[in-house]
Amino acid sequence: MPEPRRRPLPHDFHPPVESFTVLSDDVLDGMALKDDQVKAKGDTSPHLRWAGAPTGTKSFAVTCFDPDAPTGSGYWHWSAFDIPASVTELARGAAAPGRGGMPSGAVQVRNDGGSHGFEGAAPPAGDGEHRYVFTVYAVDTEHLGLGRDATPAQVGFMLRFHAIGRAQLIGTYEVPAED
Repeated sequence: MPEPRRRPLPHDFHPPVESFTVLSDDVLDGMALKDDQVKAKGDTSPHLRWAGAPTGTKSFAVTCFDPDAPTGSGYWHWSAFDIPASVTELARGAAAPGRGGMPSGAVQVRNDGGSHGFEGAAPPAGDGEHRYVFTVYAVDTEHLGLGRDATPAQVGFMLRFHAIGRAQLIGTYEVPAED
């Protein structure tokens, strides 16, 4: 089995901000993802709820990033923003396109698989354990000024300048080597 990679997380390059709390009925910090969050078994965005965002929060953004993907640049599984400040919870499956699960006004951009919404974990067989970093950002503006055709990198760029708080959960997933 390959040694686990410990590549930096995307917000490791951002200025420090206040922390707050994010919890999930589906993702336990540091534990393996449930089948629902795996591409081949469910491909369903997890339930997330958060509390304690800093004063001045005008919206939220949510991302899921695999820093251990064998791409040289990681892999964005989910990127959503312009979530109203009054929203503090997303239901399981909220990211499914066309189901109306995301709050009014929220924008989801294409993940690195090319679809809007959440794409479940799918590390290559035998590539070792991957980390799936679910981050909720408290944002100082109601709108980041991006549309659904923005890239996750553009969203990250805007969050670099507008995030005033951050909360994260890290789930893991591994596909054993094929015999």
